[in-house]
Amino acid sequence: MAGRRSCHDDRSGRIRIRDAADVAPFRRRRRVSAQPDERVRPAEVVTFGCRLNLVDSEALAREHAGPRETIVVNTCAVTSEATRQARQAIRRLHRERPQARIVVAGCAARIDPGSFAGMEGVARVVAEEQPNHARAAEEGTRAFLAVQNGCDHSCTFCIIPQGRGASRSVAPRDALAQVRALVASGKQEIVLTGVDLTSYDAGGFKLGGLVRLLLRETPELQRLRLSSIDCIEADDDLVAAMREEERLCPHLHLSLQAGDDLILKRMKRRHSRADAIRFCEELRAARPGIVFGADFIAGFPTETEEMFARTLALVEDCGLAHLHVFPFSPRPGTPAARMPQIAREVAKARAARLREAGDRALARHLDAQKGKTLRLLTERGGTARAADFTLARTPDVEAGRIIDALVTGHDGRALLT
Repeated sequence: MAGRRSCHDDRSGRIRIRDAADVAPFRRRRRVSAQPDERVRPAEVVTFGCRLNLVDSEALAREHAGPRETIVVNTCAVTSEATRQARQAIRRLHRERPQARIVVAGCAARIDPGSFAGMEGVARVVAEEQPNHARAAEEGTRAFLAVQNGCDHSCTFCIIPQGRGASRSVAPRDALAQVRALVASGKQEIVLTGVDLTSYDAGGFKLGGLVRLLLRETPELQRLRLSSIDCIEADDDLVAAMREEERLCPHLHLSLQAGDDLILKRMKRRHSRADAIRFCEELRAARPGIVFGADFIAGFPTETEEMFARTLALVEDCGLAHLHVFPFSPRPGTPAARMPQIAREVAKARAARLREAGDRALARHLDAQKGKTLRLLTERGGTARAADFTLARTPDVEAGRIIDALVTGHDGRALLT
């Protein structure tokens, strides 16, 4: 899962996103018309949560376009705070726009539909899951393609399987058809996403096989990127693809959560601390220069200072550069909510220390890029991304171009060119 992203309005009517770390990973407003008919009003979607929710929002926006003013709130249940923010948004939207029809969807709505149905202004709660076929959300020159949904695991802190159901994968031919369509529309980078992406298994293909298929059959695709993965589930072909396929981006975001073995066991994670370090070493040997990010939970129940210190040390031991950090948030109905809790202020303080370690790690990574010439894919707002996901400032360069740029320094968050 990603880290928090909080937002503020700009004059374009969109919500700009800035990284933070402990509430809703992603939030965006989007308007989509179902068809070019002046009688059909665009549905507005407010999205909380992961990139998979963003993909779902594209379908929800089309489904709920119609003659009435409609706002779809696509909720997230990854933390209690994410759900609280969604409820707050619903109340504010109803207060500011009482004439609008409010539809509530997403993981929190599927887990607890009754509580949302009882909110003033809510016209409908979408409790059913989105169909299992390849779906994409487009974002400038990049697109997010959902090829997997649901989860068969039972991490003690996580309520998402109740909202997303069992793991299921999109047929390879459907994923390929979507990739071809996206490339034909001008997309230069496609990000494969899912709830538990490394559990992908369809038509005799694991994730590594799907990656190879998509790259082989779409030679014009410039970049293929993977979203968050589970290191213990990564198949051998995926490691080989990272070594052999230049267009597979040298960047992986790992769902690590902790660096202490007893805490990992209490979380019911399937990897150990040594597994995480070994995986990063193996991938770094296969693809020198690969950049790793990771998710962490600080202040998990029973976590001592010594246990937390091992998580803190894992940032350097794995050579991580990008962190998404959550202070532990108990979710009712999960085993972790019944465990002895750490004081909230302690969890927040540990999360802050982890973020500081992440900032130092990112600065080291950015320092190492100075003087290099990197190939960048430019985005809106004068920014760009390297293949390893490093952010760069590219003022006065139009979006959608692949450029070679000399790195002159950095501002602590992004490279300067």
